[in-house]
Amino acid sequence: DEPTGHKEIFNHAHSSLRGVIERTFGVWKKKWSILRDIPHFPYEKQVEIVIATMALHNYIRRYAQRDIDFDESGNYSSEETSEEMEDNEHDGDGPGRQEIEVLRNAIAQSLMNAST
Repeated sequence: DEPTGHKEIFNHAHSSLRGVIERTFGVWKKKWSILRDIPHFPYEKQVEIVIATMALHNYIRRYAQRDIDFDESGNYSSEETSEEMEDNEHDGDGPGRQEIEVLRNAIAQSLMNAST
C-alpha cells in the first residue's frame, strides 16, 4: 500500500533515506578501516580523518567508473551503524523539539504536495 497522509509519506521517505545512509556508512567504515579505530586518536585528528575519508569516498563515487565496495554492498546495512544511529537519536523532549517538529511537518507537507 502506498503511504497516505503527510506523516505517512514523511515516514516512508525518512525510512528509505535512512537505509541509504546506513548502507553508505557501512561501506565507508568497511573501506576505511582507520574509522573503526578512530577513538584512539585525539578529537582534532578524528575530525581530519573523517573529512579525509569522506572526501576520498565522494571522489571515488563521483569519478571512478565503478566503486566496487559500494556495488558489492547490495542492500548492506551495518547493524553497528544502525545501533550507533539509534544511540544518537534524541527522545524528542530536549531543546529545539518544537523547531524540529515544525521542520518535519514542513518537509512532510512538501512531500505530500510533490506526490499529488
